[in-house]
Amino acid sequence: MGTADSVLHTERPNLAVVQGQLVEGPVLAAGAEPTLVGWGNLARPGVEVLSEDLRALTAGRVLSRGLGRAYGDSAQPPPGVLEVAGTVLADRILGFDPDTGLMRAEAGLSLHEINRLFIPRGWFPPVTPGTQFVTLGGAVAADVHGKNHHVAGCFGQHVTRLLMRVPDGRVLWCSKTEHPDLFLATIGGMGLTGHVLEVEFRMDRIPSSWIWGETLRVGDIGEYIGLLKQSASEWPMTMGWIDCVSKGRRLGRGVLFRGRWATPDEAPSKLATPFSRLTVPIMLPSWTLNPVTVRAFNAGVYWKPTHRQKPVHWESFFYPLDKVRHWNRAYGRKGFTQYQCVLPDEAGPEAARRFLEVLTSTPGGTSFLCVIKDCGPQSDAMLSFPTRGISIALDIPVRTDTQALVDRLNEATLAEGGRIYLAKDSFTRPDHFRAMEGERLDRFMEVRRRWDPDLRMRSAQSVRVLGDPAGGQDRDI
Repeated sequence: MGTADSVLHTERPNLAVVQGQLVEGPVLAAGAEPTLVGWGNLARPGVEVLSEDLRALTAGRVLSRGLGRAYGDSAQPPPGVLEVAGTVLADRILGFDPDTGLMRAEAGLSLHEINRLFIPRGWFPPVTPGTQFVTLGGAVAADVHGKNHHVAGCFGQHVTRLLMRVPDGRVLWCSKTEHPDLFLATIGGMGLTGHVLEVEFRMDRIPSSWIWGETLRVGDIGEYIGLLKQSASEWPMTMGWIDCVSKGRRLGRGVLFRGRWATPDEAPSKLATPFSRLTVPIMLPSWTLNPVTVRAFNAGVYWKPTHRQKPVHWESFFYPLDKVRHWNRAYGRKGFTQYQCVLPDEAGPEAARRFLEVLTSTPGGTSFLCVIKDCGPQSDAMLSFPTRGISIALDIPVRTDTQALVDRLNEATLAEGGRIYLAKDSFTRPDHFRAMEGERLDRFMEVRRRWDPDLRMRSAQSVRVLGDPAGGQDRDI
């Protein structure tokens, strides 16, 4: 692979080979308008510039972008700026200590590649979201969380140091002891405090490549929340799918998944190797997902046979949607948004029911998929999403009434004292976000302006949600 920059115009997230490296995003035909697309198919003008040399690449650019799995506009440039720094060619492992699990790697290294290399060696990332197609830089920027949040917290809690290019052009290390304000603002800061160049974090040693897990069918949201909280004291990894289409007594019925790493005695003798993947080959018509098909899908998942404790493949447990490449194409060209909120335990066990009642009574509130996870304590990172409570994630097809639906959901979340996850957001209004974050946002902006008084680092999302300035030249840093 060469070190010179190359330009990747992404029309839709896709796998392509650029400079011999597998990356997300096909190259557009000559003359086509360059656009960058979020995983929810939200397209905006933009060009992703790639290089193996992140130090050179990030000089003068307003934002970094990894594998494009943010659902909305957080990895798209602000209006008036075209270029973002694509990190995926900078994917080297720079150090690994097999005694402690401490790894140092470039920001473009993906969890997928880490899993491929390290699961056979008995190691796994300490925290993983529901897809392995995210980079380390993206995992830091979104402070991703997973099925083990109630015991392991977010990814950022396992990060020891970050090498960054800060907005004034300097390259420096930050940690809890070196520039701690920058460190805690960058974790979960959506790329707005500087470019992450390298990440140092601790991997977890695992006893096998299999999960010892089980699934349980539950009848309604009240039963589900009770079982989820009970399971948290017994199982390190829990999550569930619920049916948020059915109403009344069946509201929130679903399936709970819980697991832990299997011991060598419990695991099959063979290594659990990665799956071959199916592909949604084309963008499906927007009418494919409608109330009838969504209801049928939810009923099918609910009545799918459950299983008692047994070995489960790690990909099936952690990354069920990764089995199908480009599954986002099922939502058609209008795309979809994922709405994810956390409702704190202080709101009580009925908070989830109240939230789902708002969803099911609002036009457009038909979610193809609804996932609920248990969350542990809030981390020290200034804008990290989870707090002790439950998170609810909804996949909602984009329609003319989607903005009104998100407004209603945000009002319901505010009423419960909750907040939303910026890595999934496409529609939240600035007043709603400020009301959710309050003093946390004030503290973040204070630190951000200390390091970047002119707000040179910004995104389309930061313009929309935080009121950042639009316009400017690509190389204004």
